Amino acid sequence: MTSSLTTTFAVQSAQLLADPATHGPWGTGFSPWFLLFPLFWILVIGLFIFFARRTWRRNHEWATARGGESVLRERYARGEIDETEYRQRLEVLQEDSRGNRR
Repeated sequence: MTSSLTTTFAVQSAQLLADPATHGPWGTGFSPWFLLFPLFWILVIGLFIFFARRTWRRNHEWATARGGESVLRERYARGEIDETEYRQRLEVLQEDSRGNRR
């Protein structure tokens, strides 16, 4: 009986030692849970890139639209153009491509 118990104990301990080496520390079955961590970081990085590009594009459009008006204000302040020319050019700058005022 002791030899039977010793054999059973030896087989069980050998089985316990062999399982992590054969199947890894997560058990015997395949589980897709290991994909969640990389997918989470891919999503976070993707959202960061999306919002960064959106913000940059919005700021770039604003800077190009306001750039002409600021140059015109500077020229008027320096006295290079008079008030009527300033107002005419400002009106042209404030119209968009369809002819509508902003």
